[in-house]
This record gives sequence, structure tokens and C-alpha cells, in this order.
Amino acid sequence: MFLQCGKFKLALERPLIMGVVNVTPDSFSDGGLFADRTRAADQARRLIDEGADLLDIGGESTRPGAAPVTLDEERRRVLPVLERLAGCGVPLSLDTRKPELMREAIAAGVDMVNDITALSAPAALDAVAGAPVAVCLMHMQGEPGTMQASPRYGDVVGEVLGFLAARVAAAEAAGIARDRIVADPGFGFGKALEHNLALLRGLGAFRTLGVAVMAGLSRKAMLGALTGREPRDRVHASVAAALLAAQNGAHIVRVHDVAATRDALAVWAAVMRNA
Repeated sequence: MFLQCGKFKLALERPLIMGVVNVTPDSFSDGGLFADRTRAADQARRLIDEGADLLDIGGESTRPGAAPVTLDEERRRVLPVLERLAGCGVPLSLDTRKPELMREAIAAGVDMVNDITALSAPAALDAVAGAPVAVCLMHMQGEPGTMQASPRYGDVVGEVLGFLAARVAAAEAAGIARDRIVADPGFGFGKALEHNLALLRGLGAFRTLGVAVMAGLSRKAMLGALTGREPRDRVHASVAAALLAAQNGAHIVRVHDVAATRDALAVWAAVMRNA
């Protein structure tokens, strides 16, 4: 199995590591640290050196309670960073829900569009269908501003799986082949702690979609609830969560702490080879 990601063809025989670079002043974990385009590009290259297989660049915080930013502001934040990283040697993903910015980023050479609304905005599918880019379709209950107010599910794994199956079908109908699609159950996006834990336990069910599966648990509030630690002190919990996600079926783990995650996955892979 492989993921066609722009000009890259990524084998999915081992879990891949997506490094996160937030070009924002207010992201929950590292907001403001890399808001400057030069610092953001330097951080991206640092993550590549640490072993990132691909990078996710975001210019709009979607943490719980976050307010949306304008197209012009998001464009100002991310496009210069993408330009600085052209030819960096790994696929570049843009984390955005705005179809206009998707088109501009594709023209600038981005390899993946990572959309928390699963390309549900008008014109979003059209913005990406005709390009060779990969797409990440994520589940979210509600909107970032209110999604954690009172999330409810009867069967969280079944409901999220059903939503993503419908979005994969919509993407295919728009002309996006399955080897370009990634599905993300959206840990922390309209989910209480018990929902997140159920999704982590049941992650293998998402492989039935026939597309790559991504898990993004890095430094999230669920880990704070379990450990009592602040976001920047959740490295160990994040690595444990990434390892569990890989064991339970994730093809890609989206993380802030690339080197630590890489080392943990290397040990796990060695053990599994000799099992």
C-alpha cells in the first residue's frame, strides 16, 4: 500500500511521521514560537533532520475555542513558509479549510491538503480534485469555537467511521483516487476523553476504509487530562499515544516531537520484525 502525495509516492509499510509546524500566534501547544516565517522554516528543517517523513504547515489555530482567521491573514502566514521549503526533500502538507488557499498552495507546489472539515466546504473538492495532491479528510463534531462544549455520540467509532466513509466516497466521486486519500478520526475535535480513548482502541476499524489512516494525538488535552501536564510537558504521553496509534493501525502519526517519536517507533519496529 502507498500514498500518492504530489510528486512523492510514500510506502506505508511502516508508520510515517508527520511533523507539525504551526505558523500561528495562538495554537494550543506552540502558538507564537514559529509565527515568524523564518523561524517556521527553520523549525520545519529541524523536524526533517529529526526524521519527519512529511510536514504539515498550518496558519490557523483550530484548538478548542479558537476563532477563525481571514483568508488574507492565513495566506500571509503560510505561503512564504511553503516557498522557503520548496525542494526540502519531503512532502509538504497545508492544514487549511479554505478552498481559495488550497488552490494557491497547490500552485505553489504543496503535496497534500489536510482539511479538518473533510473537504465539505463549497468548492473544496473541486479545488483539489484536478491536482495530484493527497488529501486528508478529518472528522469533527461542531466547529473549533464550540466543539468541546458538549460532544455526544451513541457509538463514536461507528459514527466517525460512517462519516469518513461518506467523505471518502464523495472524494472518489469527485475524481480523487483512494491512493491519494488519508482518513483522520479527529482526536480532540468534538470528542470527550472517553470518545478519544474509544477511537484509539478501535483505530483498526478505520483500515476498512481502504485508505491511509492518520492519528493526531500529540500534546492534546486528552493527554493533559490523563497526566495533569501542560501541553509542552506532554512529550512522553504523546510518544506513548503515537506508539499505541501505530500498533492499532495508523499509517501516519502527526506529532510535534519527531525525534522522540521516531526512536520509539524504531524500537517497536525492531521488536515486531523478530516477533
